[in-house]
Amino acid sequence: MIDDLEAIPVRDDLQTIAFYNLENLFDLEDDPNTHDNDFLPRSEKKWTPKRYKNKLRKLGFAISNIGKNETGKHPAIVGLAEVENAKVITDLIASKHLKAINYGFVHYDSLDERGIDVALLYDTDAFKVEHSETFMVHLTKDDGKTDYTRDILLVSGLLDGEEIHVLANHWSSRREGAEETEHKRFAAADKVIEIITNLNIKYSNPKIVVIGDFNDDPTSNSIKRLVNSQSLFNPMEVLHTYSRGTTSYNFQWNLFDQILFSTNFFEATPDTLSFDKANIFDDDFLKLFKGKYKGKPFRTYVGPKYKGGYSDHFPVYAIFKK
Repeated sequence: MIDDLEAIPVRDDLQTIAFYNLENLFDLEDDPNTHDNDFLPRSEKKWTPKRYKNKLRKLGFAISNIGKNETGKHPAIVGLAEVENAKVITDLIASKHLKAINYGFVHYDSLDERGIDVALLYDTDAFKVEHSETFMVHLTKDDGKTDYTRDILLVSGLLDGEEIHVLANHWSSRREGAEETEHKRFAAADKVIEIITNLNIKYSNPKIVVIGDFNDDPTSNSIKRLVNSQSLFNPMEVLHTYSRGTTSYNFQWNLFDQILFSTNFFEATPDTLSFDKANIFDDDFLKLFKGKYKGKPFRTYVGPKYKGGYSDHFPVYAIFKK
């Protein structure tokens, strides 16, 4: 059993925005509309109530501590990837380490073929939602049929009284190969560019934060296209090294999970939010502590084998100061 991390003085002038891919957070029910058969009590993975509750508790502990070393408190906003539905988010915020926090969430069911969505968790005491909507990324398969993937979620609201716009993403994976699937992530990047363009038409100098699992690194073409065309800042560029990232494949680190934002977060205007710092939340409790995969994310499953960990991704976060 994990104990709470050491108490840090609360900083009221700081707020954390985070992103966390939860690695297949499915409930225990069989949904005929999604590919959730691997995550049922009688499946090969034996996704039981005990395992489900253990994962919720662990994810809740991780989320509650993102940015806590710097701010002394839980994050104000957390983008989530790989949630099956609203029920699993409701169960997550009712779990041991989050139930005392006034978390609300924004979630829409997408037509993703795996049955997983993005969502936004937010502290209702710090962030007030004004508007939310989703945007479909239009992809087609070789046979001309629609290739359904995760929608992009836009949530606009007031963080400590200041209007911001948060875009949560989970772009198409590299499962069939990085180059073979790159066009899908370009399509997602172009959709984000379109959304940001419209925000700039609708609002004067809007503050925009783009978070997600992009399945591409900060130096990848799709991310560069987005950053350069919209003059965004990507603090994750300097965090990606050969020995550090958010997810690992074949002993190589990737930093697929990123937080980008508009450069007006650098403006030193009194009583407005400005960027302070960004990091990967890769505390030791989230890592394997021995074996050949030592230091890699402590996963819930490796293939059909249950490991009992958190996720195959580390969270990322950015801290903003007022």
